[in-house]
Amino acid sequence: MKNCQHVEEISTSTMSAAVITGLLLLCLHTSAAGAEVAAPHNLAMVTVNTNYVLTWGWDQSAAEGHSVTFTTQYVAKYKLRSTKKKVTWSMACEEKPDRSCDLTEFDLHYLGIYVLRVRANLNGNHSDWVQKEFCPDKEAALGPPRKVTLALAGYDLDVNISDPLTRNNSSMREEVEKLYYHIVYWDSSTDPQASDAQLVSSSANLVTLPHLKPWTLYCVMVQTRSDFYNKSSSFTSPQCMKTEGAIPWWQIFLYFLASLLVCFLLVLVAVFGLYRTYKTIKSTFCPTNQLPPLFKTYICDSPGSDIPRLLTPDSESELLCDKVIICPEPVLEIHNPPPEALPSPTSGLEPDSSGRHSRQDSSGSGDSGVYSTGGSSGLRQPSSTQSSSGAVENSWQGDLEQVKMKDMAPGLKSPLLITDEGIVDMCV
Repeated sequence: MKNCQHVEEISTSTMSAAVITGLLLLCLHTSAAGAEVAAPHNLAMVTVNTNYVLTWGWDQSAAEGHSVTFTTQYVAKYKLRSTKKKVTWSMACEEKPDRSCDLTEFDLHYLGIYVLRVRANLNGNHSDWVQKEFCPDKEAALGPPRKVTLALAGYDLDVNISDPLTRNNSSMREEVEKLYYHIVYWDSSTDPQASDAQLVSSSANLVTLPHLKPWTLYCVMVQTRSDFYNKSSSFTSPQCMKTEGAIPWWQIFLYFLASLLVCFLLVLVAVFGLYRTYKTIKSTFCPTNQLPPLFKTYICDSPGSDIPRLLTPDSESELLCDKVIICPEPVLEIHNPPPEALPSPTSGLEPDSSGRHSRQDSSGSGDSGVYSTGGSSGLRQPSSTQSSSGAVENSWQGDLEQVKMKDMAPGLKSPLLITDEGIVDMCV
């Protein structure tokens, strides 16, 4: 329309009548096209405490496949009453495709009154402005308490309520002076909508619920309220806690018996563990079956000793053992020489009737004495009869020589048997 007015102003100057007529027709056509853009409708505010969002509706069929945008502006209402100054609208959302505009960030005063307006934009054309008046103190909804906690207070319950917060995280009590709470509590075994649900109203943040049953589970819900504009929030989710009471004597006795049983089991397990540990240590370092002293000597010998010792399973037996050959036990035979082989007795010597006889062997088989002459090497088994032994004693004369088994040992092929039971010295 401004363009049309401009055409009318300049029409009387330099332009001809035909040109003026064409411009007027163009302006009329443009104005008709602008009037065809549908305006938004059903403006509404979605608010909680100091969070404000303006929403609206729009007929999408009017776009005919074209993209449509919206522009939102606001101004304080008192500025519209001034006739001396030109009204300046503040831009909130400029040509946004969304059908809502968030006004929270503009910090609208909670007690102020504002005028909001919205228009649609389509292909460079604009719809008419649609306005809405908004007063946060009257229209903004209250939010529920930010947090509700329960705590035991003897046999009662304490309800700790945190105030709802503004956009700047301050308490809503700064905006709503007479803010208070409705506290509804009930026994969890009943319905909260039943008549036995109890209601407590308080403006304090800490409320104690009195007259509660002992050992009963109670649930609590809290609502924020303001009576000036009759505002109320939604209830919080139920919070439940069980009350306490006097403990009966039988329960105390059961607790005492249970504690005794637990202590006894702990002591029993500790003693059994110590006993098993003692037995294991004792069997390891002081075993019941002792090794013979000879085995202990072999085991304790140094690795370089020549004395035989016990072999370990992983030792080299070929390097520690020599080859052993087992031979039959040798039998020593001693023969008496014949009388003619004996030398003649030396003159002047008396026959010595004394003589040494060998001990009787354990089997009682006769004498096993050892007899020898000065130069004879012949040996013979002595007779087992007493007569032959006496004949040999009468026929032998001369010097006596003692013959011992150890002197004859170098001539034997078998090792010397160290024993003194079957060896005697014989005097001939």
